[in-house]
Amino acid sequence: MSTPRILAGFVPHLYRIQTFAAEDAGMSEPWRLSAALLLLLPVAACSRAARPELPDGSHAHTITVDGRERAYRTYRPVALPPGPVPLVLVLHGGAGSGAQAERSYGWDARADRDGFVVVYPDGVNRSWNAGPGCCGPATRDGVDDVAFLEAVVAETGRRVPIDPARVRAAGMSNGAMMAYRLACDSTVVTAIAPVAGIVIGDCPSPAPVSVIHIHGTEDHSVPWSGGPGKRDNDGTGRVPIRIDGPPVPDLVAGWRDRAGCPPPAERITGAVTTTTADCPGGRVIELVSVAGAGHQWPGATRPGAAAERLLELDPPSGALDATATIADFFTALT
Repeated sequence: MSTPRILAGFVPHLYRIQTFAAEDAGMSEPWRLSAALLLLLPVAACSRAARPELPDGSHAHTITVDGRERAYRTYRPVALPPGPVPLVLVLHGGAGSGAQAERSYGWDARADRDGFVVVYPDGVNRSWNAGPGCCGPATRDGVDDVAFLEAVVAETGRRVPIDPARVRAAGMSNGAMMAYRLACDSTVVTAIAPVAGIVIGDCPSPAPVSVIHIHGTEDHSVPWSGGPGKRDNDGTGRVPIRIDGPPVPDLVAGWRDRAGCPPPAERITGAVTTTTADCPGGRVIELVSVAGAGHQWPGATRPGAAAERLLELDPPSGALDATATIADFFTALT
């Protein structure tokens, strides 16, 4: 995918060189073209090698995928360990953004502590195409978000050494659904952490990923007990939303079954219940439920009372730090 973008970027330079050569009446047409190509080749080679290193700190970027300019943010700690490092994709929820996810969930601080790169992609019009009917403009317009996220991982890996065995995705709500979709349709990630989301559409042969799924038992947008969420419109209209899945425990049990896992062990700490299965091939499938919690990222920074009322957001639970829990899970896989 990178090669067509590079070649497209050189078309104006080729045009300028050919035009300049054509003005030289003392050179035949074949020689003019050959000279133009000879001039172009070293420039193209240098450009391919000159992609700048990913800068430290938080930065905004764009990339063109399927003819559409897409945006994403990266965070690189000042002190990364030597050699290839892990990468975590953090996928915002519906109506969110990469910048909002970076502010709200605390991944930058954890990256500083553990030494990994974080990428915060933006969905199209604040939505992800996670499957048939969900969600929003991205689904309505048939956006290929799997291709976008694969391209972002590849581009980031060209600018900082990334360990492909430690590329992971965490997501909230529609972003959680997108994390599942990545595991269903791609092999770019080796572990996913959906928070308050489900699988949308078919997923007969997912990649052999580890999974930690976090969900509040009082979530009415993506119900813990399954069935339509409160914003479900059967995937119709200008903002399609189809959320009508199985009970969350059944969903996670299905992933355990496909992975050939043994029965899970259960651990209860206050409002938090964790069921963990250590599966063949070093995979781990884990479900973390938070009793009484709604549709939210546990431990997140609250957006403010006005935003909560306007968007009908549930306040984040204080019973669990989802980011720390997910980061610990990812680290233990290595």
